[in-house]
Amino acid sequence: MTRKPLPAGVLAGILWMVVSTLAMVGVNGVVKHLGTQIPAAQSAFIRFLVGVVFFLPMVPPVLRARYPARIWGLFGLRGVGHVIAVLLWFYAMARVPVAEMSAIGFINPVLVLVIGGLLLGERLGPRRFAVALVAFLGAMVVLRPGLRELSPGHWAQIGATCMFAVTYIVAKRLSAELPAGVIVATLTFTVTLGLFPLALAVWQPVTAVQVLWLAGAAGFATLGHYAMTRAFALAPLAATQPVGFLQIIWASLLGAIAFHEAVDPWVLAGGALIVGAVSVNTLAEARLAARPGTQMDPPGPEL
Repeated sequence: MTRKPLPAGVLAGILWMVVSTLAMVGVNGVVKHLGTQIPAAQSAFIRFLVGVVFFLPMVPPVLRARYPARIWGLFGLRGVGHVIAVLLWFYAMARVPVAEMSAIGFINPVLVLVIGGLLLGERLGPRRFAVALVAFLGAMVVLRPGLRELSPGHWAQIGATCMFAVTYIVAKRLSAELPAGVIVATLTFTVTLGLFPLALAVWQPVTAVQVLWLAGAAGFATLGHYAMTRAFALAPLAATQPVGFLQIIWASLLGAIAFHEAVDPWVLAGGALIVGAVSVNTLAEARLAARPGTQMDPPGPEL
């Protein structure tokens, strides 16, 4: 029995997802390349400052909108949480192998599932509990606590992943009332403002080349989120979600080729468990809750 070729739209969606995974690893590679040359707060500030330029036209509409104090409070809460998450992520990226960073980061959707369920009063049924358990086991395979010493960088990435999950939940609350563009723009502004005094406290001279590298990281992040959105619009989650595992493959290759990091089969195995659990849950949630024309939000941190 011959298999039918994939429809053009599905194939295009898969290709966009491949582009997204490559772009996200590009962000990791740039920050890893800069390493500890620039303090984490300063690196993060410069990266987000580049993003501010793109969102400046949105400042007048946001100020004219006269959002209630509750909305501004959520903006501020998400900004503070994201500042902490970004600082921890930039610190960890300079100290943890690229593949391990990617694998740990994939826990984010599971944390959103668990934390969001507890905060929003949703029931954590058997399926969600099983997904969280498998993802936790995958994380243990990646980290292998007790079999090796976990560095401050590992703990920083774990903390960053948890904080990204919290800010994602706040974003979900905001998305029920505001356009996506406003949510992304206000996040960029608040994080840049929050990072400014922290960056100023540790500021050191930077070269034009270093600034260009960080601008490149901002470009990779923008491309990654755009490509992911395009993938979700063109193809079903059954086709695109498993492709996310390629990010760990690319990260392992990047680490091995560019940074001489050993390819760790335990990281690949643990990452596969995490991505598999996330994919199963995403597909199940889509079948149960999706409405015609509704799209699932892209998972993962916004860097």
